Amino acid sequence: MELKLKYANTEKIGVPRALSYYNNYPFYHGFLTSLGFEIVLSDKTTTKLINDGASRVVSDTCLPIKVYVGHLLNLLDKGVDTIFVPSLQSTDYKINNCSKIRGLPEIMRNIIDRPFRMIEPTLDKTEGLGIKDFCYETARQLGIYDEELIEKSIKSGWECYNNFIKMAHSGVSQQSAIESAINNKQALKKMELVKPLSVVIMAHGYNLYDERISMRLLKKLENMGVKAYTSLDITREEQLNSIRELGEIQYWANELDLTGTAAYYLLNNEVDGIIALSAFGCGPDSLMVDEIQYHAAERNMPMIHLTIDEHTGEAGFVTRLEAFIDMLSRKKMKQKQKLKQKEPIKVTPAETERILTKV
Repeated sequence: MELKLKYANTEKIGVPRALSYYNNYPFYHGFLTSLGFEIVLSDKTTTKLINDGASRVVSDTCLPIKVYVGHLLNLLDKGVDTIFVPSLQSTDYKINNCSKIRGLPEIMRNIIDRPFRMIEPTLDKTEGLGIKDFCYETARQLGIYDEELIEKSIKSGWECYNNFIKMAHSGVSQQSAIESAINNKQALKKMELVKPLSVVIMAHGYNLYDERISMRLLKKLENMGVKAYTSLDITREEQLNSIRELGEIQYWANELDLTGTAAYYLLNNEVDGIIALSAFGCGPDSLMVDEIQYHAAERNMPMIHLTIDEHTGEAGFVTRLEAFIDMLSRKKMKQKQKLKQKEPIKVTPAETERILTKV
């Protein structure tokens, strides 16, 4: 006979600070805390954490999975034995995640040899399992069957997530938007000076917003005086419409973050260049980057592809980035010079009268 609890336990649940954390954590936080659980996050990514994860998997495993393993181990080291490991199969009908994200619980089960309780709900809209099914499955695995409480918690999750998205779209940084959303606050966008150059970054949230993985790319661009746009600056509809306008279709779940975001700024000619950031050996990313490179070349838009893994050195990364930004700067300067040369000579009425009297 199933035990039906009216109220949630006041247990702790661990959430790895990796993969879907960077896009979905506000929803996870609103939902799980409303159920009555205290969330424990893993520490921020460090070299040791990456090495701990990499030591448990075969060498050709992609960097994001190595990082995820490291974060899960970090939670176990903190004494957390209930960990949230969702299986995000598809985000819409036949819009799939890569096989490693789809099979994340199975991968962790076969890699981690330490005992822990895994909460592994499935989101698979291709099979008709949407967000509501995902949340009910999470609650049941946690021993909660009170439908009124679950519905209330789903609403709390959406409120927290929508608050996060609203702030992100207004220009608040991803980190500030998350922190403000989970604390039920509204962060205000910082006043920004107009910057001479701008770029769009096509990247997964887990690669871009993890400062150790991305080598603090956003901060480096800010220090160079470059305005960086990301997927959080535009809506899902704008991303999807941009993919269609390019004559492409969405296949991968994360394609909006990459193809859709780059396509929007490419089509609207709103940036000086495109930066693609991806993990070395990622199959879906390589297809999406090639797709945008083709369209960028058609429109004479400069683009650079930066790949990362656990061995990536910051010196070489920065050198390539600086060379690209320098090239964008020189290109823009030449464009301004050409425009000045094409400007018609302006003659004042007084000068016109003086010229005519000389004839």
